[in-house]
Amino acid sequence: MILQVIPGLIPMFFRRILEHHESCYYNAPFLLIVSIIIFNFVLERWLDFLNSKDWSNKLPDELKDVYDADQYKRSQDYKRVNDSFGLITSSFSFLVIMFMLFYHVFGFMDSFARTITSNPMLVALIFFGILMLASDIINTPFALYDTFIIEEQFGFNKTTLKTYFFDKVKGWVLTGLIGGGVIVLIIWLYSISEHYFWVWAWAAISLFMIFISVFYSTLIVPLFNKQTPLEEGDLRNAISDFCKSVGFQLTNVFVIDGSKRSTKANAYFTGLGKRKRIVLYDTLINDLTTKEIVAVLAHEIGHYKKKHTISGMIIGILQTGLTLYIFSLFTVNPLLSYALGAKVKGVHMALMAFGVIYSPLSTIIGLGMNFLSRKNEYEADNYAKEHNLSDELISGLKKLSSNNLNNLTPHKAYVFFHFSHPTLLQRIRALGK
Repeated sequence: MILQVIPGLIPMFFRRILEHHESCYYNAPFLLIVSIIIFNFVLERWLDFLNSKDWSNKLPDELKDVYDADQYKRSQDYKRVNDSFGLITSSFSFLVIMFMLFYHVFGFMDSFARTITSNPMLVALIFFGILMLASDIINTPFALYDTFIIEEQFGFNKTTLKTYFFDKVKGWVLTGLIGGGVIVLIIWLYSISEHYFWVWAWAAISLFMIFISVFYSTLIVPLFNKQTPLEEGDLRNAISDFCKSVGFQLTNVFVIDGSKRSTKANAYFTGLGKRKRIVLYDTLINDLTTKEIVAVLAHEIGHYKKKHTISGMIIGILQTGLTLYIFSLFTVNPLLSYALGAKVKGVHMALMAFGVIYSPLSTIIGLGMNFLSRKNEYEADNYAKEHNLSDELISGLKKLSSNNLNNLTPHKAYVFFHFSHPTLLQRIRALGK
């Protein structure tokens, strides 16, 4: 039904532009913003369509033991439900953003903020605060349905309403402190150094990125999850023995209570230098054997040994610098603020408009980053293989895919645009070479 309505709405939006061409709001940046949003929406729906139609009742030989017939059907049902729900939520978001653009809601919010204060930093905080609160109110029913209906239906959800809303409040606080801090910093630097503010912002944000990378698990994670050192026993001994055998100094192995929210399992490597640590989800420990967990650990150590952590940090910093530099070229043009319905120029309005206009370049950069990430995953897998753990890694990956009801045959175009990891089939075949 939604797909039938949207094609009729798009020309309506453009007719509205022609009918009101005399308005200063409908300038070239406005047309560009609307065109980019429509293009992104159509592209994503096309990729989703390809991915949803790329089903096969016959799995490749390498994947036949991942699911039995009933479980494979269940994974397909899970994918279809999520596809349908995703179409509804994305279409709703698309219509809301179009309404806000064509009826100058952003401009109204900016004007309202300016009736409270003339300080540009406070105006920006009020503007983005209203936007965040409104967005959260609109999206909360969808998020609740996703968590407590869909995830519950397929046996994944372990979150209580109390935990859900406590997470939401803590998320608001973090967003306000970190996001608000970055916005205030950018506007303040712009006010004292209009032409070179991006350089100082780049330096400050880069230092913050390094700080978060080092202290993420000790400062951010404890706000949401409990982390405890891995207890003594066969698993810790096996991990310790492997680390010693490959010359990897690791004293920090933690277990996180992922089962507090979901049955899905994961593991990750975080930190730098002496503060590096491996974090294992308790669900991972329950689902995998000791050797399979060591294989997953070997994969994570492979990322460290191959310098993926450092190179990823450097690339992220360079990408931030590029983004800020390009943004600095846009801030001098008041048409960006006018495009969103503002009556006066504002850095925060230019920032919002720039976020949309920059998205095509961001997509291209993202494709490159996904390609590099997939390459790194192959290298980390190969590191585990070099230490005779390929069979254990394959069996562990199969269990994780099965327990998470993963789509085993995603469309190649969808993988190209969205996957930061190779598919399970690609990883198995690479490990089998």
